[in-house]
Amino acid sequence: MPITANNPNRKSWLDVPVDSDFPIQNIPFGVFLTKENIVTVGTRIGDYAIDLGALQQLNYFEGIELTDDMFMQDTLNDFISDGKKTWRLVRNRIADIFDETNPKLRDNDKHKEVVVFKISEVEMQLPVLIGDYTDFYSSKEHATNVGKMFRDPENALLPNWLHIPVGYHGRSSTIIPSGIPVHRPMGQTLPNGETTPVFGPSRLVDFELETAFITTDVNIMGENIPVYEAEDYIFGMVLLNDWSARDIQKWEYVPLGPFLAKNFASSISPWIVTLDALEPFRTKGPKQNPAPLPYLQLKGKHAFDINLEVAITPKNGVENVVSHTNFKYMYWTMSQQLAHHTSNGCRINSGDMMGSGTISGPTPDSFGSMLELTWGGKNPIQMNDGSERKFINDYDTVTIKGYSKNNEVRIGFGEVTSQLLPPFVRQ
Repeated sequence: MPITANNPNRKSWLDVPVDSDFPIQNIPFGVFLTKENIVTVGTRIGDYAIDLGALQQLNYFEGIELTDDMFMQDTLNDFISDGKKTWRLVRNRIADIFDETNPKLRDNDKHKEVVVFKISEVEMQLPVLIGDYTDFYSSKEHATNVGKMFRDPENALLPNWLHIPVGYHGRSSTIIPSGIPVHRPMGQTLPNGETTPVFGPSRLVDFELETAFITTDVNIMGENIPVYEAEDYIFGMVLLNDWSARDIQKWEYVPLGPFLAKNFASSISPWIVTLDALEPFRTKGPKQNPAPLPYLQLKGKHAFDINLEVAITPKNGVENVVSHTNFKYMYWTMSQQLAHHTSNGCRINSGDMMGSGTISGPTPDSFGSMLELTWGGKNPIQMNDGSERKFINDYDTVTIKGYSKNNEVRIGFGEVTSQLLPPFVRQ
């Protein structure tokens, strides 16, 4: 089935600002609260939020097999479960409805009143009920930098890293949408030179620049998915700030890996950009040497050219962009991550989320964490207000943005932004 929604010549009858992340060729999916306090599934074009529940009630999806309440829910899980054919049919239909040449909704003011909202009039929600969350560790540059800092610089990568997409199971209960503040976590740390740990607030809170993909129902328990089929089960992608407490992590991660240092908060952007929308931005990833085992071998373009940046804004201050990088640098692809995840028969469900791991590029300004950008705090970053940052300070706001762009179209993710607050105090 062709992806007619991606036609780069298509224009919308809704006004779309130049360089908007959300032209009519994007059509992401999310969940929002309307000004009437109704929760609905929606999409976005320009600076307008589209109520898909209202569109369905008004019969604009006639001919597409959907349950009666598909878009009148507080999560996207059921829609995602319907699979790739339905996603594509719905995206194509939305593109037709909002095409500048289609008068059906354009010229119906009564319908537009209940379908189209200014983005400032809605409140974005978590788009899916995330049952399980896995975080990978798939940037070779990031893994190498961390290995150099904490282990042997001559053998920065552990022996398994070039053979498997390393990952760990995270905590879905603390995944939050953009705009929700995060409290500095408490935990055990081991002060330098000491042999007994102490308990208190983390002093080394960090961001991790990541993306994440959302799955549909992939398999039954015991079944593995071939790597060349994996993309059929990926609904789309979001931006992810996987907050980390580096001092807690340093003390706790041996022998079983990240735990409380990572599960206190993970912030995601509210709009899920489909793989269909990202189709024009496919590219080849880095050459993998040694060649992966046969079940992970994949030919063709399975990486995506997505520009990413991170900014830190002090309280009442101005934005300081601290990192520019690109998703295409990732050593292990999403297809390989999902194929490996199911290789032992692990069941993957609709709404599961898979983090990429910190995305770092080959140059110091493209590193995806403060740990790397300041090299463990040894090289502080200068802010515009004259202050320095080794890690994230209380009341700093961290914002991650991402977009793909070619000569014809720009497809963006918007942003994920969150302020770091002091430790939570019980009243």
